[in-house]
Amino acid sequence: MPDPNTPAPDMHAIVGSHDIVLVTLDTLRYDVAQGCFERGELPVLARHLPAAGWERRHTPGSFTYAAHQAFFAGFLPTPARPGRHERLFALAFGGSETTGPRTHVFDDAPDIVAGFARIGYHTLCLGGTGFFNRRTALGRVLPDLFAEAHWDEGFGVTAPDSTERQVAVACRRLGEPDLAARRCFLFLNVSALHQPNCHYVPGAAHDGVDTQAAALRYVDGALAPLFEALSRRGPAFVILCSDHGTAYGEDGYEGHRHGHPVVMTVPYAQVELR
Repeated sequence: MPDPNTPAPDMHAIVGSHDIVLVTLDTLRYDVAQGCFERGELPVLARHLPAAGWERRHTPGSFTYAAHQAFFAGFLPTPARPGRHERLFALAFGGSETTGPRTHVFDDAPDIVAGFARIGYHTLCLGGTGFFNRRTALGRVLPDLFAEAHWDEGFGVTAPDSTERQVAVACRRLGEPDLAARRCFLFLNVSALHQPNCHYVPGAAHDGVDTQAAALRYVDGALAPLFEALSRRGPAFVILCSDHGTAYGEDGYEGHRHGHPVVMTVPYAQVELR
């Protein structure tokens, strides 16, 4: 666990000078993520995580759409310990008790995506799960917040190489001339942890903790080129977190969109790359 006395990073010194990257590991449970870390199964992510591994946090939403609407309003997962925890980003909102001196406030913006765009960032979305597929009006709400959004079948939950495909597009765009001198707000919704994930364990017929762990091991390796691309551009401030967890039969619960602790407790990390 991070030291609760450690202040939040001063986002005034980061916003404007750094690429800002939000990677949501869709549906990843905290216990699965931390178990993989403790067993040494995340060689890529472990290079960027604190020595103790993932931070335990509480999500503001029990399913993808609700959680991401909160994230884009500046409400990232909250540390799972008592206290008023200063947020990284906020929108102008009277009475906020978690906006502090280190919070970057986007005045008169409806969401942080628009806020980044208004200060010159290129906003880039790499969708994954169905709420980003742009096939319906609902599936366009979140990606249409961005100046540029990508999704195809190869990014979706049934593609076993989805993260590799998403990362390839992200790396290509980050390296192209039109973005060479411009800061980016990059959002990547990793779909591989979402059900179905049993295809990451040969012969498995059903999803479970073991198959989600296998999916995370795949994602770990697939993210390596993204970290390399961000380091080449440098500096970058990267947020890695889950939007919610999911139940695999605990106390009779299955799936998510309910308040079981395995759904509401998520892994979180933030790292500065130079």
